[in-house]
Amino acid sequence: MSLISMDFKKYSSIFLLSLLVSCQTIKEKELQGIQGFALGTSYSILYSASASEETVFERQVDSIFEILNQSLSTYIPTSDISKINQGDSVLMVDKHFVKVYQKASEVWNATGGYFDPTVGALVNAYGFGPGKPLNKISEKQRDSLLDFTGWDKTSLTPQATVKKIHPNVNFDFNALAKGYVVDVLADFLRSKGVTSFLVEIGGEIVAQGKSPKSNALWKVAIDDPQQGGERELIQILSLNNEALATSGNYRKYSVNEETGERWVHSINPKTGEASPSFVLSTSVLAPDCMTADAYATALMVMPLEQSKALIEKNPQLEAYWIIAVSLGGMEEIFSKGFLKK
Repeated sequence: MSLISMDFKKYSSIFLLSLLVSCQTIKEKELQGIQGFALGTSYSILYSASASEETVFERQVDSIFEILNQSLSTYIPTSDISKINQGDSVLMVDKHFVKVYQKASEVWNATGGYFDPTVGALVNAYGFGPGKPLNKISEKQRDSLLDFTGWDKTSLTPQATVKKIHPNVNFDFNALAKGYVVDVLADFLRSKGVTSFLVEIGGEIVAQGKSPKSNALWKVAIDDPQQGGERELIQILSLNNEALATSGNYRKYSVNEETGERWVHSINPKTGEASPSFVLSTSVLAPDCMTADAYATALMVMPLEQSKALIEKNPQLEAYWIIAVSLGGMEEIFSKGFLKK
């Protein structure tokens, strides 16, 4: 499932250059924007501003991506997170790493450990990937991997250094870093006096104010996972100064040939087991995108009834699940306030 801005549909081409490229400017009478490729995916920023502001914004957006990549990207060997994964225990991390670490701790606690950015070793061992069968790992192998899996095996000191109980514990903030970058870009626009904007990175979105084209709340659409060749939309939402993030595996499912049932495999970070799940995708509305991003990931892993209860008791969150059912069908489940948005 992907999320697209209704205002941005005609600018949705993707520039496959490198991890970080310069921005491209979009100009319309009422709508200004920047699009490009960063963090391994496409991004777009829409806002209303004068032509003189656009050039400044392009340079500053590039600079923001460079700073955040240097802190949080596991694809850069010299980044802070890579150095920590390599065993650096004296490095003082920057404010961005601290904020992401603190949010990860918050969501890990709230989800009872189902959200865990140290699960990467298990993911790699099982060989998760599109079109790939899962590797079979023994109980002994699984127990060994669990020795260095677990958020509670890490800590952030008052001096902003990171401690790990086991040297092989590795961090991977992919489940919330995109959302955090969206938030940073949104804060940047606010600091420049922009009151109406939409920021999107790889489907993670923050919207504020109204679209200058329609003078209405920004609208975003969720793709129908059962669409054929033509793009079909399953839900359209108006975002009212809030964030929307999604997580999904519906293009990576297995099928029971006898019953037609579809399922995806998810890893329980507490047991290390890869078990089938009928949750194909989740979307979460939250006040900020890092929170939405983290919870969308967590809801994919948690048992469905537990995830529904979690959302119900948190008044700042709304959620939408797509569940696989027999004969190739699907069921949609909404929290109480999701469709009111």
